[in-house]
Amino acid sequence: MKSGCKDCYETLKKYPRCKLLNCPVLFESNEENYKNENYMSEVSRYFEKQILKLDSTKVKIWFTSDTHFSHANIIKYCNRPFSNEKEMNEYLIARWNKMIGPDDIVFHLGDFAWGGSEVWNNVLDRLNGHIYLIIGNHDMKNLRQGYISKFESVAFQMYVYIDGRAVYMNHYPFLCYGGSYRGKDAVWQVFGHVHSKKEHYNIEHINDAEVKEILGKDVIRLQYLMPTQYDVGVDNNNYTPVSWEEVKEKIEKQIEDFEYNQNKKESWFKKFINNILNLFK
Repeated sequence: MKSGCKDCYETLKKYPRCKLLNCPVLFESNEENYKNENYMSEVSRYFEKQILKLDSTKVKIWFTSDTHFSHANIIKYCNRPFSNEKEMNEYLIARWNKMIGPDDIVFHLGDFAWGGSEVWNNVLDRLNGHIYLIIGNHDMKNLRQGYISKFESVAFQMYVYIDGRAVYMNHYPFLCYGGSYRGKDAVWQVFGHVHSKKEHYNIEHINDAEVKEILGKDVIRLQYLMPTQYDVGVDNNNYTPVSWEEVKEKIEKQIEDFEYNQNKKESWFKKFINNILNLFK
């Protein structure tokens, strides 16, 4: 048993386990358990311990997504500036290792590579950092036991605290999620999948059909993103992992711009209403 796991182990021994999560049963039909404060508080503590809490003053933290190592067609689909997949691989690996040190933490939000064990092993053996993989749609058919152990963890999504800020990580952008409306304490979300680029966010000048043809079917939905969300995919970040400090700066700027625009709209609306009311004075 790993050190630090004893408390969780004792909790698991004390209560029945969910076969899926291997944790104390939260949805048990016995209503008495819901009235038992000790039971519920132990369940809450168990889940709280599963959340990774990071301090960026002690470890460098990075995010990336949609590298698509060895995926030749992604060069064409996303108009990447490479002549072939080998050139793309070498560039992405070089940029990764230039930014990321051996002891840094990297959250890769999915669609890591295209191909089998040879591709994955070759790339993983050359990358710096302790890598956490959030599974993308292209990863599902490519994950193998032989190299899955080279990741710190592999999950469909993660919820972490960085410097006290709650951050959701999923391959896909959420339409809504818990904690997104908590003001200055809002939960942030980082994602990938959409292969957006900065210029894609301004799409008012072209119609829906052209957007789907030129930029992909998902890009049109980016207009519905909340300011607390950011695409960490390589296509949106110079084919380079993005640091926690950069993500923080970008999201805080998005929030600032959003609030400024909201205030402008409210100010315009109030002025409009006052003008209407003045007509009846």
